[in-house]
Parts: sequence; C-alpha cells; structure tokens
Amino acid sequence: MLKQFATALIITITLLVVPRTAHAQTSKQIMINTETQRLYAFENNKLIYDIPVSTGLPTWPTPQGTFYPWIKLRYDRMIGGVPGTESYYDLPNVPYVVYFANNQISETEGYAIHGTYWHNNFGNPMSHGCVNLRTEDAKDLYNWIDLPSTSDPGTKVIIY
Repeated sequence: MLKQFATALIITITLLVVPRTAHAQTSKQIMINTETQRLYAFENNKLIYDIPVSTGLPTWPTPQGTFYPWIKLRYDRMIGGVPGTESYYDLPNVPYVVYFANNQISETEGYAIHGTYWHNNFGNPMSHGCVNLRTEDAKDLYNWIDLPSTSDPGTKVIIY
C-alpha cells in the first residue's frame, strides 16, 4: 500500500515538474478602431494589414471588447432588421464571412467581419454592427485568420 502511494506521489510530482509539450499558439491579433474606421492585423507584433472598414451605424453599433472567431464561411446570406422598414436587409452571398463572439456577445447575435459588395464607402460607419471590408481585403483576412483549435483560441479580435 505504501509502495503504491509513493509511486503515485512520484508520478504526480513528475507531472507537476516536467513541462508539458508546448503547443504553438497563434500570435495573430486584429484590432478594429471604430473611431478611425481602421482594422489593423498583427502577427508576432508585426503589422500585416492596415485596412479601411465600415463598422456599425450609431443605431446599430459594432460591439466593443475582445472576441474570437468561431466559424468562417466562404459565402453566407445575411438577413436582419424589420421587414418593411429601412432597417431591413437581405444580402445573399456575402463573401468571406468570419463570425466572432465572446462571453457577452453570443454566436447567435451574428456579428462578423466580411466582404461587402453593396457599398464602397469604407472609412465611414455603414453597417448594422458587422465590420465591412472591401471584398479583396476580406479575402486576404479570411485566409489569414485562424479559427480556434484544441491548443489555440484562434486569432484575437479586439474592437475599441
């Protein structure tokens, strides 16, 4: 009995002392400034992208905080607002969609970074809360963003 206890104790101590295999975590981070309407993407603290965006209008603000992407879709149909009012939209084939969420903003709320074919007024708020990009910029960012994995939370998205 004492021998089994001592063996278990040695194994436990070994597990505590021996470092676990390091998992490569992404060093990618996106920062979106809703005041200047710019998106900055960094990898290993090096600026990779500096992109004009259109975030939410005052009536439909883009949420602020720290988020992580949870799904990437090459195309998605986005529908929202109130039918029969100016708030309503039905946008088929929205390109390069990266939905993001956190503990306060759930996945069901539908906030995303995505390409935009219905306006070219980047640098000004235009959306219902999403982050609109030129389609060519959205494609590059879509391919660059890492989704979460078992060893990595994915690309951090900070909106301020």
